[in-house]
Amino acid sequence: MQLERSLSKNSIKAYLHDVGMFVDFIEEEGYGNLSPENVELKHLEVFIGRINQTGLSPVSQARIISGIRAFYKYLLMEDVVDNDPTELLESPKTGRKLPDTLSRREVELLINAVDLSKPEGERNKAIIETLYGCGLRVSELVNLTLSDLHFDIGFVNIIGKGNKERWVPIGAKAVKQINTYITYSRPLIEPKKGCEDVLFLNRRGNQLTRVMIFNIIKNLAERAGIRKNISPHTLRHSFATHLVEGGANLRAVQEMLGHESITTTEIYTHLDRGYLKETIEKYHPWGKSSR
Repeated sequence: MQLERSLSKNSIKAYLHDVGMFVDFIEEEGYGNLSPENVELKHLEVFIGRINQTGLSPVSQARIISGIRAFYKYLLMEDVVDNDPTELLESPKTGRKLPDTLSRREVELLINAVDLSKPEGERNKAIIETLYGCGLRVSELVNLTLSDLHFDIGFVNIIGKGNKERWVPIGAKAVKQINTYITYSRPLIEPKKGCEDVLFLNRRGNQLTRVMIFNIIKNLAERAGIRKNISPHTLRHSFATHLVEGGANLRAVQEMLGHESITTTEIYTHLDRGYLKETIEKYHPWGKSSR
């Protein structure tokens, strides 16, 4: 998975955990030393029934099944087994959950909630401007380096999922705020060894963690009076939604987000009814009300 599919350590850990759950189930159910080649569909169906009873969401159940399928695909490839018992195993219907988003006004409230009198103020404002201005994943943000910034051409170089590289445009507001942080705040911190090129540093000179970014945004949302349960990913969703609402090409949004499939990007076409009504009235020849 690491070499052929370039999956991250977290993804590999998740796959191993999923297979480990099935192994634990086999042992707990008293199936004895049931080897992989002797596992049948009936064993897998009982296992899925068990994890369903634990209250796991359909998405989590589907991921576990995916992990076991990947395991058997590997066993087939290595000639360890002759048959794949997961072939007829059905995944639960997960549906397509619409992501939470912030309105443009709420994004402004979040940014205005940053206390610029504090040492970390300029950094935190730059973090929000970058997440919303570029639509980055939180892992991409914390791994952003000074070398990745190419403000002369208006782009940042991002290494995303699967170690895939993409170039993302960055707007003037985010550029201005990052430059303010780099000029006035970051020089006050002595980077730890190995973090000299990391863009966003904590007060001890280390790279920020994903959890720290979550906490920064949660605290700002509370200060701003935003009652929604938001996370760094909410800003990514808002970035994409506002682009699509503004008429951006879906392929361009796909490229900026780093989605492998256009179907993943299509979730951002959930537009409010008012916007859709306004669009048809404005652009369709029969859309205008008769006067």
